[in-house]
Amino acid sequence: MTKKLNKRIIIAGGGTGGHIFPAIAIAKALLEKDESFEFLFVGAKGKMEMEKIPQAGFKIIGIDIAGFNRSSILKNLSLPFKLIKSFWQVRKIVNEFKPVAAIGVGGYSSFPVLKYCQSKSIKTFIHESNSFAGKSNMLLGKNATKIFVASEGMGKFFPKNKIVQTGNPVRKAIANSTISKEESIAFFNLNPNKKTILAIGGSLGSKTINEALLNGLNKIIKKEYQLIWQTGKATSEKYINNKKLDKGIWVGEFIEKMEYAYQAADVIISRSGAMSVTELCVVSKPVVFIPFPFAAEDHQTVNAQQLENNNAAIMIKDADANSTLIDTIIELLNNEEKQNEMSNNLKELAITNADKVIAELIIDNI
Repeated sequence: MTKKLNKRIIIAGGGTGGHIFPAIAIAKALLEKDESFEFLFVGAKGKMEMEKIPQAGFKIIGIDIAGFNRSSILKNLSLPFKLIKSFWQVRKIVNEFKPVAAIGVGGYSSFPVLKYCQSKSIKTFIHESNSFAGKSNMLLGKNATKIFVASEGMGKFFPKNKIVQTGNPVRKAIANSTISKEESIAFFNLNPNKKTILAIGGSLGSKTINEALLNGLNKIIKKEYQLIWQTGKATSEKYINNKKLDKGIWVGEFIEKMEYAYQAADVIISRSGAMSVTELCVVSKPVVFIPFPFAAEDHQTVNAQQLENNNAAIMIKDADANSTLIDTIIELLNNEEKQNEMSNNLKELAITNADKVIAELIIDNI
């Protein structure tokens, strides 16, 4: 049983779906354990959490904070002022909300929230989804109550006595999906008798995947395959308005109902961030990974390589995607034996209860 005390919890972080969706999954798992929990999310103004968190039914407050801009040094001149302002904002938020605990899921908005909570001796919990820890989480780890990780060997980033390997929480709509393939195909107005490719480049999109698809559309159309194409926001108009697109192709900047997209797909094209890998293991559909080559310590390549070594995925280097991706996908679609092998091996790697495990550990430690 949860202690009959303060049930208010702050959850901080975001920037990408890989941070936001685990945060939502943890909050919902806690509510399943005890519906009297009250949550307040804190994110960065202008980032996708400000849209996605309210859609999930939770309240969020935005703070004025930004990360280091590697492409423009001038844009970083205001960073110290934003950081100072964010600490004043966080101080007001925490003192008014009076949480019993704070959960950080990564992303630069988590740092001032958890840092201030630690200074007030409020219990803090960290979730690190990647095999290479983010800077905010590393800085906060020493004074955290518990640190939930997905990968082995995270003792090089965090105090070993605080680490619990839980895996990554998966959205319940995906983990517990009972949607049929027919329903999913109809959701995208596609043909149930044709094979379907799903392309997802992460919540912010992948220029490499988008360009490879654009250049290979004629091959896809000629083979009479269908495509569900999440472009991301950055350059979505270029692809959505392309004259080559026909009624066998669904294209949009973001897929709200990913459970339908996963179920509709015969094969999937994806980046190999931690949350994408976790979800794809759960849905167990044959996947071709194109790792983002500039991720910290090239951890996306490590993620994809681990699955390829287990015959659970195919990996293509980012630099080779334009020349080989479409042919690889067509070859995979024509090889049912390979598809079945990959699906079965992905199932063996799937973790579906990380949200419940994390919720129980939080309750036990507050």
